[in-house]
Amino acid sequence: METITQRFEIIFQGGILMWPIMLCSVVALAITIERLWSLRRATVDTREFMDNMRTILRQNRIQEAVGICDEIDGPIARITKAGLLKHRKSKEDIREAIEDAGHLEIPRLERYLSALATCANVAPLLGLLGTVAGMIRAFHQIQHKEGQVNPSDLAEGISNALVTTAAGLTVAIPTLVVYNYFVTRVENMIVEMELSSSELVELLTKNRGEYEI
Repeated sequence: METITQRFEIIFQGGILMWPIMLCSVVALAITIERLWSLRRATVDTREFMDNMRTILRQNRIQEAVGICDEIDGPIARITKAGLLKHRKSKEDIREAIEDAGHLEIPRLERYLSALATCANVAPLLGLLGTVAGMIRAFHQIQHKEGQVNPSDLAEGISNALVTTAAGLTVAIPTLVVYNYFVTRVENMIVEMELSSSELVELLTKNRGEYEI
């Protein structure tokens, strides 16, 4: 109980700018949880999925392949389905359908990442602003007392001012790490989507005359 009280005292010592810093931490945490859940659901074993697609398409079972895509909740499955539905069209039409589907999937994968980056960038700046404001107040006190101040008079004010910088960095550092992790993961998923799309186009156009629904 005493520890919780001390934490609240530290928050209040930091001043009004502690509240937007805390808001950044709450938003960053919410986005992190949402992205972990969403990307986990979107993750598919691409190699296994494409191996299954290759086997099914070689047996001319287009409708079964579409059904498998409907059962899998992932970007690669939705892109594959878009190509399968155009399997009777030209190679350019199939590629265009897959690219259009991919353009819809990428924003889903990158959703809220810009907000996460904003939290990582804004939090330390808010902390720095709080420290600068605190230092201005400390020097104003020196001017008000015409320099007749004890070090202890300034120590508390400066200490309180530095609280905001510490809080801002505490929020920004893990948020930046999480953001970079998500960016890397999304980039890897996009690369897998592009490779799978190219492979699908070749599968659908290689033996076009044999495919029947």
